[in-house]
Amino acid sequence: MSFQLHPQLVKDTTLLGHFPLCVALLHKDSAVPWVILVPKRAQLKELHHLPMQEQQQFLLESQAVSQALEATFRPDKLNLGALGNMVPQLHIHHIARFKDDVAWPGPVWGNTPGEHRSDEAQTEIATRLTNVLSLSHLFARV
Repeated sequence: MSFQLHPQLVKDTTLLGHFPLCVALLHKDSAVPWVILVPKRAQLKELHHLPMQEQQQFLLESQAVSQALEATFRPDKLNLGALGNMVPQLHIHHIARFKDDVAWPGPVWGNTPGEHRSDEAQTEIATRLTNVLSLSHLFARV
């Protein structure tokens, strides 16, 4: 079976580009900048199910995303999470958090209005992030 992005991730995100292992997605939630990495492996639910070499590759890609979020937005904290209760396909959230965001200090899940950014705002944030991510030799923008 070939890799396909879960329909909920397609609905809630914009594709930023590709790493060797993962696709990088920008969540549309207007509350905070939020990037999701999804390993391009079919039927994968848990990070520890990847071979060790791919787990290490994931860490390199996660580091690139985390550094891009820090450089672009200067957050007070970065939250990483892999819940998968609603979307079973393995996907790791990288969320830039601010002391004045609507959900601070709690988690974003269930604590934001859940409103999507305008198309213009989504494009602007996507452009800013892909410009920084493109500095990494690992990343290829769409």
